Amino acid sequence: MPDTFSEYYVNRGRMASFLDGLEEIPESSTLSVYIPPGLSMQEINDITESTEVPALPAEVVRAVTGSGTGAVIFRSSRRNCLVMPPFPVKEKVVFSGYATEPLRSLLARDFTVGLVLVHLGTYAVGVCQGEKLVSSKVGTGLVHGRTRKGGSSQQRFQRRRENQSRQFLERVCGHAMEHIRPYEDTLDYLLYGGPRQTVLRLRKECPFLKSFEDRTLPVMDVPALRRKVLESAVSRVWSSRVIEWQEEEEK
Repeated sequence: MPDTFSEYYVNRGRMASFLDGLEEIPESSTLSVYIPPGLSMQEINDITESTEVPALPAEVVRAVTGSGTGAVIFRSSRRNCLVMPPFPVKEKVVFSGYATEPLRSLLARDFTVGLVLVHLGTYAVGVCQGEKLVSSKVGTGLVHGRTRKGGSSQQRFQRRRENQSRQFLERVCGHAMEHIRPYEDTLDYLLYGGPRQTVLRLRKECPFLKSFEDRTLPVMDVPALRRKVLESAVSRVWSSRVIEWQEEEEK
């Protein structure tokens, strides 16, 4: 029988209550599995096959393998939850019962996170300590949109647009250095947001940002940048993605 799924996000403030609710469920045969990022689908299946609980649904396994921060699985016959936290799970551990303390400890730390959010034409950079934005800059730049004209006029337009894009990304790089460098030694993570191709180009063309490759979080989708988008991104940095499912019994 198919499983019933629900998916949502839980912010930092509500996660404690969410975990409290799990621990209140009377259940003797429960399991908590902490999975760091980078494990294969087979490795994840091997973890659950070594226990006495049913295998994970394929959709859940795919979500875990696709998570850049790993996941925590709370498994029982009454309630099943997959939590993908905003920051990486460090160790592969299996616990009996609802073992929420490692996840609570991860989310309790006030990490220092640099944010570099960019669309061609708009950008926002900043640093947050915990959920407090301590440094930021939001701005715009001239980058013409694409044209459908053909011939030499289109080629000239494309060259002009390419120059504008390069100059714009150079400016974004400069602002990133201005606001992130003072926190360079204490920065825990760097988070990018925006269209992936634009982010990849910025990362390629900004040498300063390459020093954070070992502590970069998965790219966040964000709309065109304004101050409220930057402030919203800080909240999203601390939100965990949750998938719950209920396995239907065979009749």
